[in-house]
Amino acid sequence: MKRIVLKELRQARDKRIPSTLVTDLSSGAQTLIVDDDFYGDPLPDVPDLPQTIDQVMLQDKGRTIEADGRRIFIQPFNPPQRMMIIGAVHISQALAPMAKIAGYDVTVIDPRTAWATEERFPGVVLDQRWPDEAMEETPPDRGTAVVTLTHDPKIDDPALEVALRSDAFYIGALGGKKTNAKREERLKEAGLTEEQIARLHAPVGLDLGAVSPAEIAVATLAQATLALRGPRRKD
Repeated sequence: MKRIVLKELRQARDKRIPSTLVTDLSSGAQTLIVDDDFYGDPLPDVPDLPQTIDQVMLQDKGRTIEADGRRIFIQPFNPPQRMMIIGAVHISQALAPMAKIAGYDVTVIDPRTAWATEERFPGVVLDQRWPDEAMEETPPDRGTAVVTLTHDPKIDDPALEVALRSDAFYIGALGGKKTNAKREERLKEAGLTEEQIARLHAPVGLDLGAVSPAEIAVATLAQATLALRGPRRKD
C-alpha cells in the first residue's frame, strides 16, 4: 500500500470518515476514496463502478468484480456505528447490550447519577453530563444513532436539538403522538426547521406491538438498522 494511501486511510479512520479502497488485483494499483477526494492511482475505468462502490459501502462488505478481463476488489472502511442513548432507564438497560452485540459503540448519557451507574449498566460507557454538553464535545456524525428515552423534556430536548442539527443517521424519541406533538412545538420554538424535525422517529421503534422495555429495545434497534441499511427486499 502506498504511503499516501495509508496516511489518508488512517486520517479518515481517526476522523470517523467512511472511505473505500479500490484495488486492481491484476496490476496492484490502488485508489482510496475519501468523500470526493481520490488518493493513489487513478480509479479503474470500469462500468457502473460508482454504483457498485455505493452498494459495497451500504452493505459494509468487500466485493470482487470482474470487468474487461480485470478483477477489482472493493473494500469498505466504515467507522464503527455509535449509539448515544439518552436516559439510563429500563429500556436503555435492554437496548445498550443489544446495540453492543449489533456492533455499535454505545454510550448512555444521563446527568442523574443515581440512574447512570455501573451496576445498572455493566460494561457500558456512561456519561453523567447533560446531553447537550456531552454531544457538543462528541458531535453525532453520519455513523451515529441517537435515542432519547427519559420522557423528560429537560433532558431529551437539548439532546434532540443537537442531534437534529447533526448528520446522525437515526434519531428516535420515546413518547406517544400527543407527547410528540408537544415536543415538535418546543423544537420549533428552539429554532429547528420542519425538515429537521421530520427526521425524528417518534414514537421510537418499528410498530411491532412492543410493550415491555426489552420489546421496545428490539423495535428501536430494528428501526435503527432499517435506517442504516435500508430494506433488503424491494418488493
